[in-house]
Amino acid sequence: MVKPTINQLKEEFAKYQYDFTMKFHLVGVRSRANVPNKFDDLVGVVKDNEVYWFSATTNAGRHWLVNMMNPKGTALLVAKQYKNTYVLGMHKGQYKALVQYAPVEVYRDANRNEIAEESQVIQRGNFGINIHRANASAISTFVEKWSAGCQVLNNPKEFAQLISMCEESGVTYFTYTLLNEWL
Repeated sequence: MVKPTINQLKEEFAKYQYDFTMKFHLVGVRSRANVPNKFDDLVGVVKDNEVYWFSATTNAGRHWLVNMMNPKGTALLVAKQYKNTYVLGMHKGQYKALVQYAPVEVYRDANRNEIAEESQVIQRGNFGINIHRANASAISTFVEKWSAGCQVLNNPKEFAQLISMCEESGVTYFTYTLLNEWL
């Protein structure tokens, strides 16, 4: 996937009338390829007039798509801007991550196949759709149980860098904008 430049991001934000005026915010790009169970997406930090990209998934792993936690289906975050929706906190009480603070919208994929797909069913609420890491000590190749709908970085060093940038930003409530790949 092409890593969008800051100017390409600004143009895409303008197309949807998303706010790009914040000096620090988070961005995700969901891959058009949508390779099942792979980290084929991007999560980025926009800081001042620069963007830093990290390898990630914005889709649930195969395990949770087939073995749904919710009878309505597995969560797939709807691509849109979520202003002031995340805060630094503990993911499952285990380590520092960006945790959902305010409602988001998710599709509910209930067909139990291995592909994360948009559906007719959309729910709005607090579902624990966090931004966290996979393995703590190694780069993960497969999503599997690492995501049941969360935005997950597969490289623990990149995740540590993202958290460090968030801590140093002075921001309390983080905006996350999820885009579908357009380049």
